[in-house]
Amino acid sequence: MSKANQSQGLLLFKLNQTQLFALGTLKIRELVPYTPLTKIPHSHPAILGAATMRGHTLPVIDMAAAVGYKPITDSERKDCYIIITDCQRMVIGFLVRAIDKIIECNWRNIEAPSGNLGQNAFLTGVTRFDDQLVQLLDVELLLSKIFPDDPISHRAILTDVQREKLKPLHILLVDDSKVARKQLSDALDSINIPYQVTADGRDALSIMQQAAEDRMPIDLLVSDIEMPGLDGYELAFEVKNNPAIEHAYIILHTSLSSEISVSQAKQVGANEALTKFDAKELIEAMLRGAEAIETV
Repeated sequence: MSKANQSQGLLLFKLNQTQLFALGTLKIRELVPYTPLTKIPHSHPAILGAATMRGHTLPVIDMAAAVGYKPITDSERKDCYIIITDCQRMVIGFLVRAIDKIIECNWRNIEAPSGNLGQNAFLTGVTRFDDQLVQLLDVELLLSKIFPDDPISHRAILTDVQREKLKPLHILLVDDSKVARKQLSDALDSINIPYQVTADGRDALSIMQQAAEDRMPIDLLVSDIEMPGLDGYELAFEVKNNPAIEHAYIILHTSLSSEISVSQAKQVGANEALTKFDAKELIEAMLRGAEAIETV
């Protein structure tokens, strides 16, 4: 088992004249100059229209307007870029005012945003580059506002036998996105399965170590990959290299759709990697974990 490299590329860009924002490059397919768009009737106000890229039609969102900044005007568009992302099973274009650069960033240098920013702060972390503050955008929260989830996707149906397999297990959920934590919690609440939840990889590791000391070790760990401080790869590696907690069945649960993330998940000792969000797939993975734990 090899240790995950915590360094990941961040694409820096601007939504206004001053503030730098960022997305992890694993979410990004390509960057393209602005191209004329076709209006989509009855769409969300932040959706500017649809573009056809390499034979595929995708919605393009004014990211500035979506997160509460001044919308990009028609006259500005010719100088703007579209960031094409592959996230949460959707290929989406985000129009931004300017592309700055791609940098390497260690996730340990990314801090969680201040807790007093409110419920609609579209941030999962902050860091600094060349003495400038860089804000990492919470794409899951942004997309949840524009494309409200189908509530059915948050529910799974279990037989009584399956429920009884999961109920005795100690389950820990960890994700820095408020939206993702609610999706995970709703999925387990709907089938009456107990769990713990945290927003921080370091906190998750502490919870697991304390639970082991209390002789109630965590059996199932469901973790995001991209998180400030201690990301999911590093968390999985730390768990598998600690004899007191290494038995945990690890499911990395990510908005990334990249095959790279799945391959790297295996390298650090995770048992599975899933793309957010499908409650049925998640519960099926947890049941596989329950079966694996039974056979140990």
